Amino acid sequence: MKGVFVTGTGTEVGKTVVAAAIARTFAVQGSRVAVFKPAVTGLDKHPADRPKSGHIGRFPAHRCEDEPDHVLLRRAARSEQSDEEIAPYRYGPPASPHLAASQAGEEIDSGRLVAAAQGAAAGADALVCEGVGGLLVPLTRDYLIRDLAVELALPLVIAASPGLGTINHTLLTIEAARAAALEVAAVVLTPWQQEPSQIEQSNRETIEALGRVTVETLPPIDLDALETWPSLHPPTG
Repeated sequence: MKGVFVTGTGTEVGKTVVAAAIARTFAVQGSRVAVFKPAVTGLDKHPADRPKSGHIGRFPAHRCEDEPDHVLLRRAARSEQSDEEIAPYRYGPPASPHLAASQAGEEIDSGRLVAAAQGAAAGADALVCEGVGGLLVPLTRDYLIRDLAVELALPLVIAASPGLGTINHTLLTIEAARAAALEVAAVVLTPWQQEPSQIEQSNRETIEALGRVTVETLPPIDLDALETWPSLHPPTG
């Protein structure tokens, strides 16, 4: 399986944007790209009248307001995958997947996730998988995002904030990944300003040195204007 598994140091650190930028880079190069996210939560905050994948075929260039993660991934990858194929589990409440599933009266099936990811990859040149929250977020009470990453055996890309506190969060994520024998391909700091502060520049250099990892950057991007996105080329499996 060729591709990457994108995780983050926590929530709201640009994980979906990093995954979308990687998927977009593959697609622009002419690759058939499949995207995958094991679970999406927080859909209640998105408009009820947002476009549905079954109605539109290839997703339009204009992004609806508050676009859900799996929809942005599909658009970036130029994919025609259905919601179900990209994100087998989708929930309204903004909660950890295991809790959102419990509130819906069900439990996430890890076997179904692995099969769905492998099925998506089978019809593509590359798979871009985005986790949920951080690496140790539970999908069930005894199955973490990290466990899924191990089963898929894809190189890990860690999305992180460039600001204060990121050294600790990022190095902890790197340690948690390597403890499970995951390959950390790169860290991506985002949003990276054109003129980074001294702290941000030091954070990048420190993470690279102490984490023994390549640290890339991704500037702020206009999610509605895919043609303006910069390329992002992390090592892939």
